[in-house]
Formats: sequence, C-alpha cells, structure tokens
Amino acid sequence: MPTSSFEFTSPAGYPLAGRIEQPDAPARGWALFAHCFTCGKESVAAVRIARALARHGIGTLRFDFAGLGKSGGTFGEAGFGADVADLAAAAEAMAARDMPPALLIGHSLGGAAVLAAAGGLAMVKAVATIGAPFDVSHVLHQFDPAGLETIAREGEGEVRLAGRPFRVRQSFVDGLRNHDQGARIAALKRPLLILHAPLDDTVGIDNASEIFLAARHPKSFISLDDADHLVSRQRDADYVAAAIGGWASRYLPPVPETRSAGQPGDVVAEETRAGKFQVSIRAGGIRFLADEPEDVGGFGSGPTPYDLVSAGLAACTTMTLRMYTDMKGWPVARIRTAVGHVKDKAAPQSEHFVRRIAVEGDLDADQRARLLEIAGRCPVHRTLERGARIETEAGEPPATSDPVEAHAMAMDSAAQE
Repeated sequence: MPTSSFEFTSPAGYPLAGRIEQPDAPARGWALFAHCFTCGKESVAAVRIARALARHGIGTLRFDFAGLGKSGGTFGEAGFGADVADLAAAAEAMAARDMPPALLIGHSLGGAAVLAAAGGLAMVKAVATIGAPFDVSHVLHQFDPAGLETIAREGEGEVRLAGRPFRVRQSFVDGLRNHDQGARIAALKRPLLILHAPLDDTVGIDNASEIFLAARHPKSFISLDDADHLVSRQRDADYVAAAIGGWASRYLPPVPETRSAGQPGDVVAEETRAGKFQVSIRAGGIRFLADEPEDVGGFGSGPTPYDLVSAGLAACTTMTLRMYTDMKGWPVARIRTAVGHVKDKAAPQSEHFVRRIAVEGDLDADQRARLLEIAGRCPVHRTLERGARIETEAGEPPATSDPVEAHAMAMDSAAQE
C-alpha cells in the first residue's frame, strides 16, 4: 500500500505534517485519524490502524498535532481547542485534494478531539473512538501533582509525559478543564462507534459507558477484550480496523457495481498523482491501481502494464477453454492459466509470453492435447500473435464498440473452429 506525505497549515499558521495511507485499489472512502495524547502520527496504533484501514479500502490521513513529530507549533501552548481546530483544518485540506473524510477516528484524547470536531464538519458521516475519555480533563491524571502545582504557581512548568519532558502553560491545563463533552456528544447527530478495552488501566471502561449513555442513536459499542490502551499488538490493531471498516460500510459510498449491458467499453488509466507511476484503472465497471515496482521508482501498489497484458491473455485463454469444454460436455472441474512475460533481445520476437495451463478433470491424453490447440485460438492470443492497429487521438475518445460482446463472439468463433 502506498504511503505519501500530506502537509497543510493550521488555523494558527504553523505547518502540520501527516501521512496518507492509500488503498491498493481506489478508495471506497476517506478517514481522518487523531492520535493519542503526546503520541504522534508514527505511534504504533496510528500506523497499524491506518494501514489496516487502507487494506479495507479506506484511505486514511494520520498527522501530528502541534509541537509533536514533524508539525510546527508548541505542544504546551496549543491546547485541546487547537487540536480540534487542527482536525477541522485537516479535513478541509483533504477535501481540497478530493479526499473528503467521511469518517473521523480518534484514539484516546484523539477520540475526545474527533467528538468535539465532528459537529462542525458537514462532510463527516460517522465517528469512531478508541479508548477515549469522556471528560477531556481526564488526561491531567497523567501529570505529576507536583508539576501541576508548579504550573499553577508560576504560570508554566515542565512535566514528563510518556517518559518525555514537555513545557506546559497554565492556559493549556485550563483548556483541558473547560469543555462540556457530554453536551457535544448528545448533539453529535452522527453514527458513533465506541471501541474500548475493559481492562484499559489508562482510560477506564467507565468512560466508554458515559460516552455511550450521552450519545443518541445510532450508536454501537465493541469490546476490545484484553487489548492494552495503546493498542500495541498487531492483532488488536487489525481487529479495530476490521470492526471500523465493517461498521462504516453503511455510511461510506457504495462499492461500484461491475459493468452491465450498455455501459461504455473504454478502459481508462488516469494518474493518481501519488508517486511517480501510479495510475487508477477503470475497466469492466470496477477500479483498481496499476504501478511499477519499487526498484524502478514506483510504489509496487498494483500490476505493471505487462502484468495487465499477461492477465488479458490468461483470462482469455481460461474463458475460451471453458466455452470449448462446456460445448463438448467434457468433465472439467476447474481451469487455471498462468502467464509470464520476459524480454529476449536475442530472439527474432523479443517479447516472450510463457503460458502454463492446468485443467482439473477426468480427461484423456487426446482431450488434453486438443485443449492446448484451442488455447492458441483465444482472441487475445491471436491479437498478440498477429499484432494490432493502434490509433492515437487527443481528448476523450468515444467507445465505438462493445468489447464485451466482441470478445464473447470471438471466443465462440474460436471454440467452433
């Protein structure tokens, strides 16, 4: 799955750094992930959950809040309200690049932030929280009491969070205490999924109960069993992503249907502008990615152009043989065709396709030999063998014929010969 950088500017003017996890196929929807308190976009949970969501077809942005990771700003000054504003800025930046997030996901304090931000974002269709506190000021439990006293007395002070020192001002502490999350959750007017581990010793399970009771339907709760607060195990991150992906499918655009009769027949390849070579292919009523391997500058996120040519030959061969065996009434359970491509510059025909055909069924030697002959009659085989005329025009060419019907007729003709 390709990962690319994503930078934008906060409402306060400092730069924010993020990473987009893009699915191997065109995204069925987009999500915005808010990390836990002091964690950053490279936290185990943020990376693993975002990448697992991408495997489920949901492209996901994870970014560093102010003063963390590679983002600008100062952690101890920005505060919770700034995080909420930065989430809104992230959503607007995604929308400006044709990736509007329909789904907000927040981990720990990031969960509280998405609950606060969602109401002001019309593009957001659903919200999911992971180990989120009901009360924003809950994170102050992670502050050393002596540190809080110093901040109250001197206006600012140093505290250690997750083993790292942070300079925090009193305004930051006050900002955590002055939020009515209950009212926000009650007015959310979005489907809400709450994921929480019963044994979470950082943010207790009672927080999930309070969020659930404050929320209005539709709302759902999923127990994360023995997962830890940071969702540090891969299997827990995968489970979270699968649960969110399945639940969110009701609120994301439907997966495009396969082609039906009368739809245009052109295959279209369009740049995604992610990486050097990656393109989105529209063919047969579906979309997928094509790319080049990483060692030549691609992401390796999809089949190469020659893979697609090989796939056409393999598919056509298998279809033609199935048509022939059905016509003959031969007992064939399954047909499998594998095609490889190499360049042999020393040969008269330098492009070399190697085809291997496996047929499951009770066939004798003569029948199997006949199928190898029929394979040479498949329309794509003949096209490659004979060559084809290619015309190039500017603009959007019309679909002058229906390749589905034309290919079916060609296979039928090959089987009848």
